[in-house]
Amino acid sequence: MSEHPIVAAAEDLAEIIEANADDGERLRRLPMPTVKALADAGLMRMCVPAIYGGPDVDPVTLVEAIEALARADGAAGWCSMIASTTSSMAGFLPAESAREMYGDRSSITGGVFAPNGKGVASDRDGAAGFSVTGRWAWGSGTQHCRWVLGGALCDDGTFRLCWFPQADITFHDTWHTSGMRGSGSLDFSVTDAFVPRERTIQPGVTKPVVDSPLADFPNFTLLAAAVSAVGLGIARRSLDELVELAQGKKPQFSSRTLAQSGFTQVELARAEGQLRSARAFLRDELATAWDAATSGRQVSIDARIGIRLAATHAASVSATVADTAFTVAGGTAVYDTSVLGRCLRDAHVVTQHIQTAPKLHETIGRLLLGLDVDTTMF
Repeated sequence: MSEHPIVAAAEDLAEIIEANADDGERLRRLPMPTVKALADAGLMRMCVPAIYGGPDVDPVTLVEAIEALARADGAAGWCSMIASTTSSMAGFLPAESAREMYGDRSSITGGVFAPNGKGVASDRDGAAGFSVTGRWAWGSGTQHCRWVLGGALCDDGTFRLCWFPQADITFHDTWHTSGMRGSGSLDFSVTDAFVPRERTIQPGVTKPVVDSPLADFPNFTLLAAAVSAVGLGIARRSLDELVELAQGKKPQFSSRTLAQSGFTQVELARAEGQLRSARAFLRDELATAWDAATSGRQVSIDARIGIRLAATHAASVSATVADTAFTVAGGTAVYDTSVLGRCLRDAHVVTQHIQTAPKLHETIGRLLLGLDVDTTMF
């Protein structure tokens, strides 16, 4: 068990998260007992700076906590990942706005960076800002967020992340999926919603207001690592389930249990080696980059490449491990009563995220070969 209290808190919540996971699949969003437990433990705002009363965790601790949650339920890990990485933006907001949105420990934020909104400069009640209209997909966990973030292209030529109070949001019932059903990643939209300028930031342009290593850590690199941590937690759960099942299950026409099968033994050992290696690779790259950040050095492009490669690799390995566990388990895994089916579906959602998709290997390969690549969002 990790010595960091936030990871211990994540591990301690396994029982309540597992108990509510089936309801999450049915509701297609996190059940409120799970949301409350995560919020009370600070697991929905792990990257809020300490100056605003947040946990202000380091990247390795962040991925360890997310992994522990995803081991209990992939959707819980996913929603914690989205909310916590969104909360890292608190370090870039003007202090008054940051305190308004993140000063309350019960406040959860989430949303989508994609620039699907259109902003028109306007004044309202003496405040300068933007009138924003747009619709975003993949609004994971936004139904339980007090503030929802959306990217917008504004008529002053800027790309801005805009925070909307939930009262401005319209939710659309679009989340009918095979995997990550409990994450509530439905579409959301706003229409002519006014956002004060102080409640916006420009990615890559706005400088951190808070002096902390986490604020200086590359945002998209942090996000990629956090996404992959969900996959690692799901893969670990799939192997846990396989080991438990293998002790007693005897396949048809066999006098031996799965555990006594040479095929099971070989496949389990290979999967365990793959998972542990991927996990160690990610942690090592993150720890090296964090050492640079805490020493006042910039996280180099080589360090970012290493983390992005490790994150993409971890996501792919996690899906492969979940596939292996599902296959070795046999027909038992097909039923809704088996967690292995959920692990299989959820693990493959992780590989669909833009930050960990297999196609990123092309970009990473170009960088490793020294070819020109736009690394603005890397």
